Amino acid sequence: KFLGIEDLLAPAEAGHPRFFLALDGIEDPHNLGALLRTADGAGIDGVILPERRSAPVTATVAKTSAGASEHVRIARVTNLVRALEQMKQKHVWVLGLDERGTPDYTDYDFRSDCVLVLGREGAGLHDLVKKTCDHLLRIPMAGQVSSLNVSVAGAIVMYEAMRQRRQAATPPAARKPPKERKGLGS
Repeated sequence: KFLGIEDLLAPAEAGHPRFFLALDGIEDPHNLGALLRTADGAGIDGVILPERRSAPVTATVAKTSAGASEHVRIARVTNLVRALEQMKQKHVWVLGLDERGTPDYTDYDFRSDCVLVLGREGAGLHDLVKKTCDHLLRIPMAGQVSSLNVSVAGAIVMYEAMRQRRQAATPPAARKPPKERKGLGS
């Protein structure tokens, strides 16, 4: 059962910043399934899918997601830009992933309410969606290829956000001090 954007934006528990995923035109059901699986594993609070120009949640998506499509909260929206604007009104930062964006995803602080917007395969974010984003983040690339598969790129950023949020939730006294490392000559 799909939710509305209002359902995803319902007040959350105090002290728990929300993290959403919005997919701008993901048409490959395997990519959609992989993203839903990662969203479940990374503790995403909800996924926003446009009704048009997006892969439907089918048996292929369910199989690729390893059943995560049954557990992740999914909102279907008529207009993604309007949904992102509604999120902004509720103080949710809108973060697009774009190869020409700045800063690098590792330099962004994900410890507030935010939504990560991923663009369609090959073409990236639609122009109007890109203009709606508060920040455009990028994944630095060292090789000759300028971008990663959308499900891989999404996984990288979702887990960085999860790492930051988990670290922020752990009281400083409970954090383990780093182990002393010895070099080869020690």
